[in-house]
Amino acid sequence: MRNFEIAIVGAGLAGQIAAIALARSGRNVALIAPRSNRLDHRTTALMDQSIRFLDRLGLWSQIEPSAAKLSTMQIIDGTDRLLRAPTVAFRSSEIGLPAFGWNMANDTLLTVLGEAVAQENNITLIDGVAGAIDITEREATVTLEDGEQISASFLVGADGKKSKVREAANIGVRSWSYPQTAVVLNFEHSRPHGNVSTEFHTSTGPFTQVPLPGNRSSLVWVVTPQQAAELTTLPLEDLSRRVEDRMQSMLGTVTVSDDVQTWPLSSMTAHRYGKGRVALVGESGHGFPPIGAQGLNLSLRDIIVLTELLGTLTGKTIPGDAGSTFDHRRRADVVSRTLSVDLLNRSLLSSLLPVQIARAAGLHVLSSVGPLRGLVMREGIEPGRGIKALPSMIFGSLRRSWNG
Repeated sequence: MRNFEIAIVGAGLAGQIAAIALARSGRNVALIAPRSNRLDHRTTALMDQSIRFLDRLGLWSQIEPSAAKLSTMQIIDGTDRLLRAPTVAFRSSEIGLPAFGWNMANDTLLTVLGEAVAQENNITLIDGVAGAIDITEREATVTLEDGEQISASFLVGADGKKSKVREAANIGVRSWSYPQTAVVLNFEHSRPHGNVSTEFHTSTGPFTQVPLPGNRSSLVWVVTPQQAAELTTLPLEDLSRRVEDRMQSMLGTVTVSDDVQTWPLSSMTAHRYGKGRVALVGESGHGFPPIGAQGLNLSLRDIIVLTELLGTLTGKTIPGDAGSTFDHRRRADVVSRTLSVDLLNRSLLSSLLPVQIARAAGLHVLSSVGPLRGLVMREGIEPGRGIKALPSMIFGSLRRSWNG
């Protein structure tokens, strides 16, 4: 049996970043996952807080050349309903940032992370599948399918929605699905995007274009399962025209790349995000539709808190209630983000007039009230950031009133 301070099951984006962060905080880490050569053609938009965290880990300089800035994010009502919301543009310059975040290919992230994991002395990469997992008050033991055993003082589940770690810890989940499928693709366009991301709100869900380097963008197009099946059987030339028409030719001529994927939409949240000697990060603890660039950013906040709890204790024994403390620290953020994404998605699908009125009114207020728009932007990139800035926003408004 091999012994470690921390064992992490799962080596996706969240698992690898957690391993690097905890290892560089001084912990001895086992990263358990089978080797994978599967390509991930999706992209990820990371907000400012996440970028600063990756920079502290020494990773951002290797990622930045392959990423595109998100300096403006605009919402356009693309429905044909009687009550239509006004267009709202969020500009990072309004809150003193050069960009809200950056968009990059998942394959780029995985390549950089894989190299960092391989070079990190405090990480032992174990090529294997977790079979049985036993968690006691003193330690956690992972038995691989080949019979090898790994023991650790603390266990991190980063093994996705069907997490074996979560199951072994007897943590239940609440999950639900939507009558929607996300069509995910990348495309080239003849006009520059100007670092502007555009989200069309449609009756089937959001149609979200996000900049990539050069005259390229990624797209998440949320439609019904039947529409997704029809779109993905179209020749690329026809699909390109559909995307261009949906975008109202804002980016000129569109050419879709041959890497179209579909993802049925669902949400899941664990009853707890940690307990005892276990913590759940990423989609082992929460998962929801690709709306509002929240997924991996929420997972990185899991890792930031976990590193604060375990990394600052380097040289000391990991307490037996560290997982419970993690759950307490993460609950409000995860629950609020899950509910907000769910509410936004359901408001687009609802045919009820009061819901449509509320949504249109909310976007109208955001488009016309600058301080409120600033608060929403700050909260969107980092929870609590908007609240912290509220006093200065209020006093600034008062000063302008007095001077005026």
